[in-house]
Amino acid sequence: MVGFSPFPGGKNWNDYASESFYPMDMDQLAHFQCVADLKNFTHAADRLSISQPALSRSIQRLEEEVGQPLFERKPRSVDLTDAGRLFQSRAEQILLILEDCKAEICDDGQSGRIRIAAIPTIAPFFLPNLLRTFSDAFPKANLMVQEHTTDNLMRRCKQGELDVAIVALPVPSRYVEVEELFEEELSLVLPRNHPLAKKKQIRIGDVEDYPFVLLDEAHCLSDSITSYCRQRSIQPVAVERTSQLVMVQELVSLGHGVSFIPEMAKQLDRTRRRVYRSLHGTVPTRTIAAVWNPYRFQSRLLREFRDHLRDYSEAFVPK
Repeated sequence: MVGFSPFPGGKNWNDYASESFYPMDMDQLAHFQCVADLKNFTHAADRLSISQPALSRSIQRLEEEVGQPLFERKPRSVDLTDAGRLFQSRAEQILLILEDCKAEICDDGQSGRIRIAAIPTIAPFFLPNLLRTFSDAFPKANLMVQEHTTDNLMRRCKQGELDVAIVALPVPSRYVEVEELFEEELSLVLPRNHPLAKKKQIRIGDVEDYPFVLLDEAHCLSDSITSYCRQRSIQPVAVERTSQLVMVQELVSLGHGVSFIPEMAKQLDRTRRRVYRSLHGTVPTRTIAAVWNPYRFQSRLLREFRDHLRDYSEAFVPK
């Protein structure tokens, strides 16, 4: 077979032996992925704990091997070229396959890494005791915890960057497995001296004339509250928005408005400066669910964690 070469670009063994040729390796793929994510060489070098010149050389060698520029360099950032976007999808697949392979080889059911994440209106109220009880049962497990908004967690689940995400429904279910865990009430929270605090029964129509304090629109809890109100022909007017649920509670205490708070947050609230009331009639609720990528390797330890999560959720539901 004259002229045939099993190597890319028609290279031969002498090319591989030469000092000027650098075969692609996993470190280069990881370097490329980090730069693509952060769009900045300096930030990527910091995350990778290598020098920026070393990172630049690694990417340059990778581009030489591919035969195309993968990044469009700008003064303060970089963007993927068309070739870079194609290469990124393949690099992600290769790195995920390698990671799954390592996990499967080392799968003993007792040790390993589990990447867990939850949205901010769940994480501080639900995760701590869940993680503690699981760590007590599996002390060799390495639990890595993150917190972010629903859109971010769903994207990272699909990309295989998370093993389990705990979110509030609804979420897009394409390419992921979604399992409902429990439903919880959203309680009306009022300043202690609020006129409605003295009523024996509070209906949703009673709060129509009062301003609301809500989370930023990036948080799905705000969507749940406004959807519940709109279904009853009420348009909540948000006079203030914040990024943290505890700030919503504090602003309510100061008389800035009213809001709805999940049961798990209510149970941990010990202050006397605000009161919680259940609405009369159909109460607002949200459904908590676990999400994972079924196309990734499911280790025995990960399955044990999901079983623990189910049991913990069943006991966690307010009676």
